Amino acid sequence: MHKFLRAVGFSQFTRKRDIERLLRELAKNAVSRKHIQLDMESNVCEFRAELAPDMGVAIVGEMDDDGEFHEEFYYPYLISRDVTSYAECSIQRHAEKETFAGLLDEYHVGISLIFYMTNSMEYRERLMKRGRKFYPLSASLTGLSVSGKVLLPIKKTAKQIEMAKVTAKNRDSLLEAAKNGDPDAMETLTIEDMDLYSQISRRVMKEDIYSIIETCFMPSGIECDQYSMIGDIKKVDVLENSCTGEKVYNLTVECNDLIFHVGINQADLLGEPAPGRRFKGKVWMQGNVSFSA
Repeated sequence: MHKFLRAVGFSQFTRKRDIERLLRELAKNAVSRKHIQLDMESNVCEFRAELAPDMGVAIVGEMDDDGEFHEEFYYPYLISRDVTSYAECSIQRHAEKETFAGLLDEYHVGISLIFYMTNSMEYRERLMKRGRKFYPLSASLTGLSVSGKVLLPIKKTAKQIEMAKVTAKNRDSLLEAAKNGDPDAMETLTIEDMDLYSQISRRVMKEDIYSIIETCFMPSGIECDQYSMIGDIKKVDVLENSCTGEKVYNLTVECNDLIFHVGINQADLLGEPAPGRRFKGKVWMQGNVSFSA
């Protein structure tokens, strides 16, 4: 069973035979079907079953000579219509199957952001059109979560909010300069990090950690596309799985000045989400990449 299947409203499906039966039913009712002939002997097919607007399950496999589909793997997905980043994006194929990972060099996060690409079939089709050059333009990210909490916001004045924006902008400029080899920028960033560590060490003795850290984004576990995050909730939409009737929150979240969507089963979220509050949890990061014509 895919760990994040419950995030799109299938929390009751835990046995392998039940999931196999579910996948056969979803494949029959797929809203989109794509087929790519890789060579004379092999092909790849993707069926997408939409359970709610921009949410569903993708089933990938191979079509035999008799036209029968053989499922190899599947994954739940959530699609965002909001662009998260225009940063430089690298794409690389996974070793064991016909899927791809994207890597964003995003200064706002401070780390290379790796995500599971949900439009791999589109990318594969473009690769097969030899002679036509294309490149990634932007990425729209989403995260699926199976466990999360709602935190209260940190009270800030308008002046503090404005100062935080200026500080973030200056830090982005320093990170870009440091990446290009500027030694002064590297030294400034090192000193700032040391000062920040000292401030946090003093404050944590008297304050709760979540009143100090407003948002954060860092890798979680050994899988490179899973992250632990705290972000500000900007919008809350409730989706309903058309097969099970389970409710799924589609949260628009801002974290480190990046906007992306988080999908989580209503039963897995502790607290009542609302704009202005914060989401804390672990997410499996996905992304839809837009390409040049």
